[in-house]
Amino acid sequence: MSEKDKQIQVIGVNLKHLRKFKNLTQQELADELGIRRSSIGAYEECRATPKYDTLEKISDFFKISIDHLVKEDLTQYTQEELNSPATKTVDISGKSLRVLNTTSDSAGRSNIDFVPMKASAGYLNGFADPEYIEELPKFQIPTLRGGTYRAFEIKGDSMLPLKSGTIIIGDYVDDWRGIKEGETYVIVSGSEGVVYKRVFNRAPGTENHSLVLRSDNPAYPEFEIPMVDVREVWKARMYMSDEFPTPDISLEKLSSMVMDLQQQVIKMKEK
Repeated sequence: MSEKDKQIQVIGVNLKHLRKFKNLTQQELADELGIRRSSIGAYEECRATPKYDTLEKISDFFKISIDHLVKEDLTQYTQEELNSPATKTVDISGKSLRVLNTTSDSAGRSNIDFVPMKASAGYLNGFADPEYIEELPKFQIPTLRGGTYRAFEIKGDSMLPLKSGTIIIGDYVDDWRGIKEGETYVIVSGSEGVVYKRVFNRAPGTENHSLVLRSDNPAYPEFEIPMVDVREVWKARMYMSDEFPTPDISLEKLSSMVMDLQQQVIKMKEK
């Protein structure tokens, strides 16, 4: 059985168990989630797997983490264990299943899937959908090896001097304990979507662990995202732009500064 088939089976068994745990019919659960009853039947009979936005609805309704929904056999949990905070918190170490779909070329080499600006809004619902990832533009860079990469086109001027339209190539971070203070990442979250920011940890190792996201442009205030809201983390490795960076100091100004400094040194020697 493939990993995808195993995942479909686990989700189906868990959904049926949780529904019965709540004494709900398929129609009642469908009404609560805002989806069709036939979809509930397809999930429970392992004929289909929910897309990520539906998994989020199931997770929120039953107050069970998505990691537990797609990996753990919840039929083995007692009522107390199902209600335990441990089933509701995120695994920052990456030991639990995180669905990451990738593509490769005919030679088996991994592609860099590109999320253009216009597609970033749909990425939050599609990043766990193999069909969505398959439809994204793809390219390769020979010098990038030994990682899993994805490219994101950024919008706005919050990370100047990188301008709107710059493409950030990120390396997938599975173990979120490795997030380094003050370095730049692409963060995918339920509340903010896809953002490229400088990242800092707050209250790590606690249930209040969150990420503080800071712009390089001081005109933009920093903001905070709880770890339970984080979907993916990509460490920035490279950027692509059709504009070359402009030096802060022109050659003429630099030459003038050197000449002024030389004149000051001469005057000091004369004294």
